[in-house]
Amino acid sequence: MNLAFADGWLKNHAGVVLLTAVTAWAAPKVENLGPCTDQALSPAVLRVLASQGYRVTLTDGSTVDLWPRSEIASTTRAREDATYSLAPSSFVGVIHFEKNTRDYRGNAVAAGTYTLRYELEPNDGDHLGTSPTPDFLLLVPAAADANPDQTYTFEELVALSRQVTGTKHPAPFNLVPPNAKAYPSVATDPEGRTILSFKIKTSSGDLPFALVVKGTTSE
Repeated sequence: MNLAFADGWLKNHAGVVLLTAVTAWAAPKVENLGPCTDQALSPAVLRVLASQGYRVTLTDGSTVDLWPRSEIASTTRAREDATYSLAPSSFVGVIHFEKNTRDYRGNAVAAGTYTLRYELEPNDGDHLGTSPTPDFLLLVPAAADANPDQTYTFEELVALSRQVTGTKHPAPFNLVPPNAKAYPSVATDPEGRTILSFKIKTSSGDLPFALVVKGTTSE
């Protein structure tokens, strides 16, 4: 290659190369969205969603959209080791992945829209130490979860969530302790997981959430 040409090409394209590198590693960000109008969801689900949602732009440029329930019933913790004061199977909101992703266990999750239901992982040896908390939101296909006020047993909810992964395991996304300084906000933890912090109204005030929207367990 002509050395003068190569030197000129590098000078002319250095900025492009640098910009591409910076863009690829840009920190995740969050912005507000208007009401959810996704026709994959039932009218009953759309009615109970908050008028404002959140869009997380990940480091690869893809987006994750989340609309929380407008108001949720807070209760006593279902188990002593639980972080969140919610009843199991509670409908928390909906989430939309622009691109294929993976759940907290590393199972493949196709791009699309899902409902989010609260559940606690089993308190047994198979799950010990796999997450900082036992609190999770399980993904359920939008078409399989039309009534947000429906409650499910643990077995029923897990069976619905298995439709997402097509495996013997449900599709869990971990809820970690909410300790953000601002809501909504997005942060990356030391393990490289992307965490969205937001709040949902309850009869006694706002309930903070911190959901791992991208990242898997190291166990």
